[in-house]
Amino acid sequence: MQIVVNLDVMMARRKMSLNELSRRVGISNVNLSVLKTGKAKGVRFDTLAAICKALDCQPGDILEYVDTEQKYVEKLF
Repeated sequence: MQIVVNLDVMMARRKMSLNELSRRVGISNVNLSVLKTGKAKGVRFDTLAAICKALDCQPGDILEYVDTEQKYVEKLF
């Protein structure tokens, strides 16, 4: 199981830079970059809510569940 972060996709759709999103949300560029690259181990709900507000989107537009075990089984057969 894996959670994929599509923050970069939503930022591109909204034509918003990392610097602008950082300023609107009140989170450092470094922390947003860690989230954007999928290296974050977690995200606080209030942070997620602020990002969704700034990007005018839903949490499901940013986070996606991918069943990696199922894909591995499909490759075997």
